[in-house]
Formats: sequence, structure tokens, C-alpha cells
Amino acid sequence: MSSETSAEPQVLGVLERALSTSCAASLRAAVKLGLADALGDTPATAGDLAAAVDADPDALRRLLRSLTCHQVFAEDTQGRFVHTDISRLLRSDAADSLGHLVLWMTEPWTWQLWGRLDESVRTGKDVFVDLYGREFFDHVHTAWPQSAAVFDLAMTQASRQSATAVAGALPLSGVRTVADIGGGQGFLLASLLEHHPGVQGILFDRPDVLAGADARLREGGALAGRARLVPGDCRVQLPADADAYVFKNILGMNDQDAHTVLGNVVKTARPAARVIIVENLVDDGPGQKFSTGMDLRMLLTVGGRKHTRHSLLALVEQAGLTVQDVQPVNSYQHMIEATTPV
Repeated sequence: MSSETSAEPQVLGVLERALSTSCAASLRAAVKLGLADALGDTPATAGDLAAAVDADPDALRRLLRSLTCHQVFAEDTQGRFVHTDISRLLRSDAADSLGHLVLWMTEPWTWQLWGRLDESVRTGKDVFVDLYGREFFDHVHTAWPQSAAVFDLAMTQASRQSATAVAGALPLSGVRTVADIGGGQGFLLASLLEHHPGVQGILFDRPDVLAGADARLREGGALAGRARLVPGDCRVQLPADADAYVFKNILGMNDQDAHTVLGNVVKTARPAARVIIVENLVDDGPGQKFSTGMDLRMLLTVGGRKHTRHSLLALVEQAGLTVQDVQPVNSYQHMIEATTPV
């Protein structure tokens, strides 16, 4: 066997990885076209689907061929397409739909950022401000309102994905009030209140985010009597009247802001208050491909990071908190329980 032949799988592997943006683009196109919604429980040809989503039949066939290579849809022996467990997650009516998350991760402006990853690696800083002239969230919410809307919907889907698992794993015995910091629309807080009927809750986030809070938490909702919606910026101040503070996926900001936020907990919270941090770890668990990808995206956009176990624990301890426990929540998230000084 020649050396060229023996190296062929590795060559193909490199080239496939170099074209991996085609997988991301194919997923985005599938969501934008509504392919998963158009395909029901009955097998359909590319022509059937093209008519349903108003696409060119030949081009759609080529897109479907790409998607089936990644197990998004499958093709039967008669050349018809059927759902897979992955494609069903793209349906808008699925309880665990990921469509908005796919769109957020593949927004058109992201492609320019990825092309400058080498710059971020050299400097350790984001390239977003250099490209667009403003910090990430300021620019998204000011210049790209449609993208900001996608972000809010994506964070809702992300919360729905993990809220039940986190609520089931999170210890709240003896807690009277729990504050969900940067809690978005409040799916996690609502799940916590449903799991712990005697607990009161505070949803703390930007005013525009709270305006779209989960109906269960708003006036007239099933949990409204036990929940308060408090606007604010965790880098400036935090509510002082909680026994437990939850930070889910918000400490990936730059290290200075993360130190500030955790320092605000130490300054504001009651002695021995619980601080629960839920994050993806880049060096632990089967979700490493996802977590390392998000880690690099955060470097590009905000100069932030997804932490290793060591770096996250160090961040917590440097803020003056005492780590009590670390445990996995699911295949891609871990939960750290700490306490404020006595």
C-alpha cells in the first residue's frame, strides 16, 4: 500500500473539517426554509419539499444530500426523505426545538468573525469592536434588532432545554428566596418555583428582557404571587434580599466583568448565602465539541470564555466565595455550589 493511499483518510478528514462551515450553513438554510416543518411523518421527495417551501428542486436536493450526511434527515431506498431524531429538533412545534439557537449560532455577521480567529488568538481579545465599532451587545441591540430578537428567542430555547434538569439538581432546602441573575425570560426560575413550592423568586435582568418574561411569572400568571421581576445590571448591583443566587451561563463574559459580578454577590448578599453557578466546562464531559466551539465564539465577540473546571473554581474562590460542591447537571453543563463569607 502506497503512503498516499494510507494517508487518504487523514487527507479527507482535514478537507472535511476545512469545509465544516457547509454543515453550519446547511443547518441554517434548513431552518430558514422551514424544511423540518414541511416534512411530516410521511416520506417526501425533494420535489415535494421544494414545492412546500418554494425552493428550486435541484438545489434543494443538493441541500438535503448535505444534511443527510450529517444525520439531519435520512433518505429511504426510494429516494424519499424522512425525519431523524436530529431533524425533529428543528421543528418549530417541538417542545425541545433548537431552531432559534441554530439561527443565533449562524447569524450572517458571525462568518466575518470566524475568519479573524487567528487575530483573537494572537491578541487574546475580541475582534468584534474592531469590525463593528461598538461592544457586542450594544451593537446587536442597536444596529441589528432582528438579530437581537433571534438572540432572545435562542436564549429562551436554551433555557427550556436545561431548566428542568437544573431545577431538579439544584439544592434549595432552607432557601426562602432565590434570585436568578441574568435569568432572561425566567424559564429556569419558573421551573425552580414549581419544584420548590415554598420558595419565592426574583428574576433579575435588563428591562427589555423582563418585558418578555414567562407568562407564569407575570401578573395573572400561576407563579406571579411568588415572583418579582427586578430590572438591573449585575455588573453594577444585585438584589440584596435573597438566600440563594443562581448564575446560569453568564460568567463567560470577560474575566474582569465576571470578577465584578461575583464580587457584587460577596458585597451584597447575606452571610452564608448560596451561590449556584451553572456553566459549560471546556475540559470535562462529552459536550466538549460544543463547549470549545462556544469558547472560541465568546473570545471573538466579547473577549470572554467558557471555563475549565480549574479556571472557574479559581474565579469563584478569588471573589471570596467558598466552593461547597461541583457536580454535572447533564452531558454539557456542570453546577458549582458556593457560599458567601459568614
